Amino acid sequence: MTQPDDQSPSTRAVPRDLAPVDEVLRVPEVHELAERFPREVVTAAARAVLGRLRAEILDGEREIDASQVTAESVAPWVVALVERSARPSLRRVVNALGVVGHTNLGRSLLPDECVRAVASAAAFYSDLEIDLESGERGSRQVHVHDALCDLTGAEDALVVNNNAGAVLLALAATARDGEVMVSRGQLVEIGDGFRIPDILRESGATLVEVGTTNRTYLRDFEHAWTERTRAVLRVHTSNYRIVGFATEPSLDELLALAHEREAVMIDDLGSGAFAELDLFAEEPSIRSSLEAGADIVTFSGDKLLGGPQAGIALGRAATIDAMRRHPLARALRIDKLGIAALDALLRLYIDPGVALRRVPTLAMLRASADEVAARAARLGELLLERSAVTDATGEWPAEGDLEVVSTVARAGAGSLPVTDIESAALAVRPPHGEAGELADRLRHGEPPVLARVQDRRVLLDMRAVRDEELDDLVEAVIQAVA
Repeated sequence: MTQPDDQSPSTRAVPRDLAPVDEVLRVPEVHELAERFPREVVTAAARAVLGRLRAEILDGEREIDASQVTAESVAPWVVALVERSARPSLRRVVNALGVVGHTNLGRSLLPDECVRAVASAAAFYSDLEIDLESGERGSRQVHVHDALCDLTGAEDALVVNNNAGAVLLALAATARDGEVMVSRGQLVEIGDGFRIPDILRESGATLVEVGTTNRTYLRDFEHAWTERTRAVLRVHTSNYRIVGFATEPSLDELLALAHEREAVMIDDLGSGAFAELDLFAEEPSIRSSLEAGADIVTFSGDKLLGGPQAGIALGRAATIDAMRRHPLARALRIDKLGIAALDALLRLYIDPGVALRRVPTLAMLRASADEVAARAARLGELLLERSAVTDATGEWPAEGDLEVVSTVARAGAGSLPVTDIESAALAVRPPHGEAGELADRLRHGEPPVLARVQDRRVLLDMRAVRDEELDDLVEAVIQAVA
């Protein structure tokens, strides 16, 4: 247990000399705490602190002067423990890592329109599954169905909780007890160790690996075909690339083979880019896949689309309807908050220019390096204006402690794996200690700030930091270097 800075016990005490719980509860700061939190919680915290101290003394881990183990000396620990336990586990952080759709930080930030829609859906009843015209029960899918079809040209659409769920449902609905062909080079592993073969296995379909890791031909699919073949699955390797001596059949070739032999063609695009950005040039087109004749096209809602976590399945009416009617559809359905956010997001995409400006993921990705550098320079100016931090070596920041440097950012979320995005960061040289220590203090601050360490400096990459976060970031840095 970490002690307050003004507590430096040095001599041995026995456990019975520790302050009793009732005295700790009478200390003004703890008494005030009991007015904000249930008394039982504060009492339990006091007992936990004293119990921990007692155990450390008995185990010989701590030598304490009994006169210092007073109710007043224990009180700061009790306050810290209660406030820490009351703090929400899911906390807002500042993403200064230069990774826009960072999976560990929640991927896409929602546009304001989506946030308001989610808040309304959470705070009030809604027509989630009721047809207000007839008064009869309706489907939650109607709130996003038409917009998805209009934006992509799909015959039908279905939304589930995430893209892995969409692929699982597509396979279960079209290929259970049959075989599904996949090129070996596309047997990807997605986040947290989940793999395409595992998803295939759970769908009830049998995986048939075709070709080799780097080279697969149409004839490999033709030779592997059996009477049990039900589907061909093409998986966009959105989180890696095979380059060099590599080849694979085109979508048109696979489609022709699958439809000639009365099988289903499933095209898993992964990231799902709607917007037309130069950065997305190598991403497969949703509309092109549908126009080519893919029976099912799946992708995520929270990657390059820039919306909530969702698995979106588009395609031919017959196959999407088979997914809709499958029992797994109920288990994988998207919740009302996701529907609300996706509905609001899709309305922004009606005007592509509006989406580019209003969807944070797109705005962050398309910002020029000069714009990001200007934001980094502004952060430095604010630190110079507001910093009053000093130490034994003199004023901070001194010349050279703050510098705008060029960096390389990433799209994140397993998207655009080989695309370098020019970015900029404010490089901060700590006034004392190592850069790694400063990064740790930033991570433990309020709000927590995630940053990189390079060349003995902390890099605050500004690609994914918004203007409205600058003030909080300045205060976080000042507190961390103090």
